Amino acid sequence: MAVISSETLHASCVAIGGRAVLIEGRSGEGKSDLALRLIDRGAVLVSDDYTICTRSNGTLLGAAPPNIAGKIEVRGIGVIDMPHEDRLPIALLITILDSPPRMPEGPKKRRIAGIDIPEVALAALEPSAPVKAELALKHIGWTPAQ
Repeated sequence: MAVISSETLHASCVAIGGRAVLIEGRSGEGKSDLALRLIDRGAVLVSDDYTICTRSNGTLLGAAPPNIAGKIEVRGIGVIDMPHEDRLPIALLITILDSPPRMPEGPKKRRIAGIDIPEVALAALEPSAPVKAELALKHIGWTPAQ
């Protein structure tokens, strides 16, 4: 029988190419803003502001709490409905920092619900943040076995 455990993170989450990217930060730091800019570049919403991370069969899956599924807060506009995906494998955790290290010291990982996930720090409100997030997913993100 598969062991299932879960954690709920104060993090937004988007799907890029079938893999989920968590965006973690304090309120007002740009989680939803970065998610929205990634969605504008082709990503799909998984969850805004809170994400349920569930370990199942050695994979960490991301989903929205039922009460906020398919909704995203857009500052200045309000909460809007948006297409979303559910239970996708989490491949990367982006931690929002005002001043991330210029040259990080090698790969960093964070254990979530018993699974190690690659982690990178980004300044979410920088104009290049969506491109950096996509590059981090491509070069650092977890890739499922083929």
